[in-house]
Amino acid sequence: MKAFLERYLNYIIFFILLILLITIKIINPPFIKSISNLSFDVYQKVFTLEKKDTDVVIIDIDEDSLGKFGQFPWSRSVFAKILDQLNTSNPKAIGFDIFFAEKDKQSPEEIIKSYNLIPSDMVDLQKLKSHDELFAEKLKASKSIIAVLGSNVPSHSNYDRKAKAKFLSKGGDPKQFTYSYPYSIGSLESLEENVKGLGSISFLDQSDGIIRSLPLLVRFNEKLYPTMGLEMVRVGSKQKNIYVELNEVGIKRISARPHKIKSDPNGIIWIKYKKSLKEQFISASKVYDGEFKKDFFENKYVLIGASAQGLFDLVKTPLGVTIPGVEVHANVIENILDQSYLLRNPNTYIFELLFSIIVALITFVLSQKIKPKYSLSIFFGNILVIIIIGFSIYKFRSELVDISYPIFIVTLTFLTGLYFRFIEENKLALANLQKEAKLLKERELAAGVQKSLFPDISKFENFIYAKNVPARDVSGDYFDVVRSTPEEYFFTLADVSGKGIKAGMYMAKASSIFRTLTNLKYPIEKVVFGVNNELVEAKFKGMFVTAVFGKLNIKTGELVFINAGHESILTFDQNKNYEYIKSEMPPIGIVKYFTESMVKSNTINMKDKTFVVYTDGVTEGYLKNGEELGAEGVQKIINDMSEITPKTIVESIEKELNWGAEKLRDDITCMAINIKNTELIKKTK
Repeated sequence: MKAFLERYLNYIIFFILLILLITIKIINPPFIKSISNLSFDVYQKVFTLEKKDTDVVIIDIDEDSLGKFGQFPWSRSVFAKILDQLNTSNPKAIGFDIFFAEKDKQSPEEIIKSYNLIPSDMVDLQKLKSHDELFAEKLKASKSIIAVLGSNVPSHSNYDRKAKAKFLSKGGDPKQFTYSYPYSIGSLESLEENVKGLGSISFLDQSDGIIRSLPLLVRFNEKLYPTMGLEMVRVGSKQKNIYVELNEVGIKRISARPHKIKSDPNGIIWIKYKKSLKEQFISASKVYDGEFKKDFFENKYVLIGASAQGLFDLVKTPLGVTIPGVEVHANVIENILDQSYLLRNPNTYIFELLFSIIVALITFVLSQKIKPKYSLSIFFGNILVIIIIGFSIYKFRSELVDISYPIFIVTLTFLTGLYFRFIEENKLALANLQKEAKLLKERELAAGVQKSLFPDISKFENFIYAKNVPARDVSGDYFDVVRSTPEEYFFTLADVSGKGIKAGMYMAKASSIFRTLTNLKYPIEKVVFGVNNELVEAKFKGMFVTAVFGKLNIKTGELVFINAGHESILTFDQNKNYEYIKSEMPPIGIVKYFTESMVKSNTINMKDKTFVVYTDGVTEGYLKNGEELGAEGVQKIINDMSEITPKTIVESIEKELNWGAEKLRDDITCMAINIKNTELIKKTK
């Protein structure tokens, strides 16, 4: 038994892990749902639906409308006038994504109450109809639908409302499967009595706030209501009834003839969002003024809702954008009309579980049988198969298949398999420790040699200062300063790709070429031309150098520099106005230059300016709080400094990054130039 356990312990642990992962998927807690939603959102982002024409129009309560009519809510007389204008165009249905829960405060009787008008003042006002009565008449004369919303608390204006649609069911009672709220919030009873439909605008709670799906049917106080989109389709199709077909697991299909909609067992559909269409919107102020073509609303489904920022009716969608809530209902109507909604088939859930188990088994077994470099291809191959299956089913069947969790399972089992392979091969690793010890001594020796290559720039530190702090024994960074004449100085700061001894050797090669060419007093363009071509000929396979080369004249202040694929150069003036100069050339050592004209240089005057260049070990270096320093961090260090000199800049940056961590993330190399004080420092014996 003991021998069996030792031999197959890895497989036993794998099966326990797999059972645990499948169990968690079956329980499906919120964090697992969030993993699944990742793939559902990706589908829509990759295959974003674009439409040029639509049967749904949105009358937008936008910023222009608020500017025209004032703060919201508006007088009911405004909406009455909008309905008058709409009815001239004969729309199929008009839906209000708005509540009218209280009486219009601008009605005559409300004005009388507000201002305590004396009887003689009331004579003419009493003859006027209230705005609510006027609005109710217009609602009655139009094919209008008003919103209702599910609530867990009663509303002060609530009454015993009931849906306008009649529900006919086959195969069971749909109330057993729909989402339920004990109460509802709506509009005034006098208004709701005169509309053709009441549509729910209730969304399902989402942990991330993204509206991916909604229930076509909901229960408010044990009464069924259709969602706003379905109710508008019913009214627009001149139907009184909504048909609900059920099977043994729940709701199967919901119909408002001639439109049939498949749903999940709880009456939920997943919305397929289209890219927002500007032509679908028209400002409420324009409709009020009649500034539209008659055919704009003819035989269209018209929704009235708000996009104005101050009204806070904005929601997030799987496309990664924020849209007005009314546009969600517009998408639902389009989905119903076009049969373009998405499906989440219950049987697909079982397929996902079985498929995950099979792929996880294949991945784990192969990881134990073949070499890691080959098992990696199996792993990525399985991931690719999962992605292809998921995207194909979405594209051709409009069904949502969860690929996120299967990928998660396969990844975890693959890593588990690699871990056991690591345990098995650990003995071989131990045998290599002695070899590593020898290599360490060699690296220490190489580090000592490398340190001797860095120049002594203590004479120039008043106006040029640089420092290198290696992350390991051997640094891949390099800087150099060469005084060619009493007024002219060549300098460079470079970062060699890669790490270790090979990078150090490559750096040594580059530094020797740089010193040779600068001693010949060549122009900086010719120096870079020569360094590049020599490195290309050196044939260090796959290696290159990002570098900044420069030539400074401390008398004239002229600085000619070349940025070859390096970090942006930071310059700033006495008022600490910062500017970043990006690279205009690729790194050196990659492609041979045929003429010096291929080397692009820039010139700036250094009077009243400071020039700072550093490697990515500075911007990507970790601070004590675990965050990267970044370019903004360099600026902050400089801003906090009372005395600006090249030395204080470089040492302040080094101090901020080299704070005592066991290992640096990368080599820290930085150089600063400022010619405010060009006096050479004399060495004391």
